[in-house]
Amino acid sequence: MIVNQQIERWLTAQTAFFGSARRPFVTLSYAQSWDGSITTRAGETLGLSGNESRRLTHQLRSLHDGILVGIGTVLTDDPQLTVRECPGKNPQPIVLDSWLRMPPTARLCQRTDKECWLLTRLKPDGDFDGNAEFITLDGDDDGRVDLSAALQRLWEKGIRTLMVEGGSQVITAFLKAQLADVLVLTIAPTLVGGYKGVGNLELDCKSQLPQIRPLHSQMLGQDLIMWGNLHYREPALA
Repeated sequence: MIVNQQIERWLTAQTAFFGSARRPFVTLSYAQSWDGSITTRAGETLGLSGNESRRLTHQLRSLHDGILVGIGTVLTDDPQLTVRECPGKNPQPIVLDSWLRMPPTARLCQRTDKECWLLTRLKPDGDFDGNAEFITLDGDDDGRVDLSAALQRLWEKGIRTLMVEGGSQVITAFLKAQLADVLVLTIAPTLVGGYKGVGNLELDCKSQLPQIRPLHSQMLGQDLIMWGNLHYREPALA
């Protein structure tokens, strides 16, 4: 069985057994270099995935109700977040944009098939000349959109499965909040020396680190694909 079919069957089984948490099942999926970088030190996105891995990413998109990235990814890459490399439906595009920096000219706001949902703490000043829906939420202690509240709102709007593609701040935030359920990681055979996909999780000891188990891995073209369930430990009591 090819790796695409393995991951699709595994992911379908995981979502089927997901509990009634009144939030979407969250798949964290991104590509990194062999040394863990997702961008250069200049912030340049490299497009690390090979052709086969890119098709897998599009296949994963088609299996989810929604796809989420942070505003930094939008401003840097201007993605479409559509399914183009394989048959399947386009997921609902969602952007985590706490301070409402989304430009109406972004390709996500120019799509005609789906409105882009913006998870934000602010309301737009005046007209927004783009195809977007503003979902206003409370902030957390750092002033950013509260992820738990955001996921609950997405659940209420019919999103049962959510794919989170990045960037680094968003990946780190989901791991810190213990809100990512599974991980599908593409590792390209390249050394970059850039900025890492996972930032400071602010954990005090090794026992608190998120664990991936059981861990599966297989080559796909030139890339190594690793996937598994994320398990979290409760923070140590003070």
